[in-house]
Amino acid sequence: MSVAKVIEILAEGDSIEEAVADAAKAASKSVRKVRSVYVEHIQALVDDGKVSKYRVTCKVTFVVD
Repeated sequence: MSVAKVIEILAEGDSIEEAVADAAKAASKSVRKVRSVYVEHIQALVDDGKVSKYRVTCKVTFVVD
């Protein structure tokens, strides 16, 4: 039987895909066995009427040893 844990993290990038990839990469630096990243919220930062960055709130699931 496996046990999983979920943590919530925020990440930022030039695209939504980059922000999600950064969330997974950052979580993997301190947590082993990351299995999934669920995007809960997406936010766009606007500068002079244009989207400048994207922020995502993610739930990261990993297996507990």
